[in-house]
Amino acid sequence: MTRLGPRILLGGVVVVVAAAVGYGTYLLGSPAERRSQRFDEQRVSDLESISRTINAYWESNRELPGSLEDLREPEYFVRSIEDPATGEPYEYRVLGESQFELCAVFATSSAPNQGKPARPFLGPAWEHGAGRSCFELEAESPSGGAPMKPPGIAVPAPIP
Repeated sequence: MTRLGPRILLGGVVVVVAAAVGYGTYLLGSPAERRSQRFDEQRVSDLESISRTINAYWESNRELPGSLEDLREPEYFVRSIEDPATGEPYEYRVLGESQFELCAVFATSSAPNQGKPARPFLGPAWEHGAGRSCFELEAESPSGGAPMKPPGIAVPAPIP
C-alpha cells in the first residue's frame, strides 16, 4: 500500500508535464508551424530589404531597376532576392514611373488567428495571407527628399 503514493505522484507529474508541453505547443505552434513562420519572417525581412534597396536605386538613377538582378551591383546592398525555402527569386514588376510590386509565396498568414498572439515582426504594410501575396509600393528617396540626379563628372566652369 505504501507503493501507491509514489505512483500517484509520478502520474500527476506526468500529466502536468504533458499539459505544459501541450499548452506550449498550442501557444507557439508545432515545430513545423514555427519553421514555416520563421521562413515567412525571413521573406518579409527580404522584401523590406529589397524595397529599401529599390528606394536607394531610385534616388541614384531616377528610375526603377529593370529587374532584381540590377540590385546586385556593387553600389547597392540587398541581403537576398531569393525565397529562403525554395531558392526561387521573389517576383518584381514595375507598375509605373515610381510604382512597383513585390510578390512572395507565404506558408502562413500574418493575421492573428485562434486567439494566438500576433507576430510582432510585421508592420501593416507587410500583412499577408497564406499563399502568394503581392505588395504594391512606391519608390521614395531614403533621405526623404526628391530623387537626386545621378552622380556625374564635375566639369569646371570655363574661365572668362
